[in-house]
Amino acid sequence: MTETACHKKEIMAIHDTMDVLGGKWKISIISTMCYYNHRRFSDILTNLNGISNKQLSKELKELEQNKLIKRTVLDTQPISVQYNLTEYGWSLQNLIHDLAEWGIKHRQVIIAGE
Repeated sequence: MTETACHKKEIMAIHDTMDVLGGKWKISIISTMCYYNHRRFSDILTNLNGISNKQLSKELKELEQNKLIKRTVLDTQPISVQYNLTEYGWSLQNLIHDLAEWGIKHRQVIIAGE
């Protein structure tokens, strides 16, 4: 494979990744599960300031369709639902940690530049 073809393949892979993880909330939802493991719907709402119930429900369904999270209905009264990362979803853990590290450094760079 030529260098150009290799780069094109990698750029397409990044595009595919952004299709799955893009948007305002998906990375944040995944990160709450990386840091807290099992999360109920209300726990995720508490962690993510500004997301609506409707938007969170939509995002969770899309993450479940992409096999990144698992939805489990608990046998409680009233019934509650728990979400956690699938084994495949856990493959994003290093990416989440790298994004957190970069975000901390970026904030420092921006504050220092003022």
